[in-house]
Parts: sequence; C-alpha cells; structure tokens
Amino acid sequence: MLPEPYRLHHHADFSRTVRRGQRTGRRDLVVHGFDCGADVSVSQLRSGGPRFGLIVSKSVGSAVVRHRVARRLRHICAEVRPGVSADVDVVIRALPGSAHASSDELARQLRSGLAKLRLLEPGVLT
Repeated sequence: MLPEPYRLHHHADFSRTVRRGQRTGRRDLVVHGFDCGADVSVSQLRSGGPRFGLIVSKSVGSAVVRHRVARRLRHICAEVRPGVSADVDVVIRALPGSAHASSDELARQLRSGLAKLRLLEPGVLT
C-alpha cells in the first residue's frame, strides 16, 4: 500500500500537476507529472518523496470497480515510488479500459508513461 506521505490530497496539488505539468497518454492511463523542484514557490512548501494522486471517474465503472482499480494503482505506485525523483508530483487518470486491464499491464503502462516524461530514474526499475 502507498504510505500517506506519498499521496496527493489537496485540490490545488491535483490542479497544479494536471494544468502545469507534462502529460502522456497510454491505452488505459493518462500520466501527468509536475517537477516541483523547478518551481521555487512550490518546492519550499513540500517535503518528503514523490507524491501520487489518482483520478478514477465513473466512466471506469461502478463504485466497486472504481475502488478496485484505485487499490491496484496505489499498489503499483508503491512499487514504482523508489524510482521516481523526490520532488515530483504524479497524477494518474484511469481510463475506462483500466477496469479490464491486468495489474501487470497497468504497471507496464505507468512505468512507460513515467519514463516518457523522464520522471523515472533510469536503471532503477525496468
């Protein structure tokens, strides 16, 4: 499970990451990344490691399906966290196909998205 300090909670953090960060799309996920170290006003406010936020809308499925997708994504984020730079915020938007994708496929798509955004440190996770 993804520990509490590594989660995004505030609307402002989600908005900043989605609006001012970079984005890459995958088949079942859209990965948004924002490097807080580049923004002096933000880097002074936060501490700790990378933070992850999830957006799983009703288009993914029923409440049971959405919660299942969110749990799987949080678990994947916990595995990927050591390879992500400490001053990065990541928001993952689940697309409807994520309800039927395997956990391995979601992990592959997330790693691929993070690598494309150059947020995943090379050589740490493959």
